[in-house]
Amino acid sequence: MSDVLLSDDLFSEVLLNPARNGASDLYIISGYASSAMVFHHAEKLKEQNSNININLIIGMTCRDGLSKTNHRGFQSLVENDLSGNFNCSYLINHPPVHSKVYTWVKDGVPTTAFAGSANYSQQAFIGNSQKEVATKCDPISAYNYYKSLIDESIYCNHQDAEEVITLYNDNRAINSTKVSVEEETAEYDATMGLEHELISLINRSGEISQRSGLNWGQRDNREPNQAYIPLKVNVYSTDFFPPVAQHFTIHTDDGKILICTRAQENGKAIHTPQNNSLLGEYFRFRLGVANGSLVTMEDLTSYGRTDIDFYKIDEENYYMDFSA
Repeated sequence: MSDVLLSDDLFSEVLLNPARNGASDLYIISGYASSAMVFHHAEKLKEQNSNININLIIGMTCRDGLSKTNHRGFQSLVENDLSGNFNCSYLINHPPVHSKVYTWVKDGVPTTAFAGSANYSQQAFIGNSQKEVATKCDPISAYNYYKSLIDESIYCNHQDAEEVITLYNDNRAINSTKVSVEEETAEYDATMGLEHELISLINRSGEISQRSGLNWGQRDNREPNQAYIPLKVNVYSTDFFPPVAQHFTIHTDDGKILICTRAQENGKAIHTPQNNSLLGEYFRFRLGVANGSLVTMEDLTSYGRTDIDFYKIDEENYYMDFSA
């Protein structure tokens, strides 16, 4: 009897249930992938008390390159957020690999594997924007397929990765020339065809709130750096940002990477789910305000702006400009 073709709830079937059954390692070959998906997946595994090592090879990088936002996101996950539990490699030798294969391993033995149409991205596994399918396949063959690509790839944080992979600012328009990740002043604007929103940090009274937004932590029994970016109804009621359940990667104008999600009623706040203080620490550093201190209107006006420019690169990646 042939295996059943899966088309519903692929996220649970392919990416969560095998971990519940005792698997400890996941080996992924995916034509394309996103750093936001890695973080989202890791958070869901953590919620079900699964300690899983995720190993990812992205197969189309030798031909199509990779967005700078995702590259920096993968590096941050490997070196910081998921250190010790996540490895990411880019295929560097032709031909490119468009396969999507997910192999689960327990005690060094491949136990379950899936092949199908779904890239390792939230757009493929979450929501209703597109339909994907997967079916079980031979885990030993799938694992051997993964291992056959190791020597054809390079770790995302290898010192030479940025020399052999084409990095670009906007994955809607791949540049023909490589872009150095040190080129942190790259400009994003409407002329690039990117959707844009200007997000204000002040309230209707023309002031910065003293107990919410950047000052969310300025309450009793809170870590004082906790913060979120407030969204007004004209923004949170649109599809500019992803739905509440999804994560997305923000690449800032000064070269930082923030994994974020929307929270609160109607998703009216952007925060950093791993640690709500990361956002507050980031803005206090930009404003020259001491950690834990109240952010005032004087701080914003002295810095030179009271709002933030957001540019939507794709459904999981954004560029945030807070330059004065």
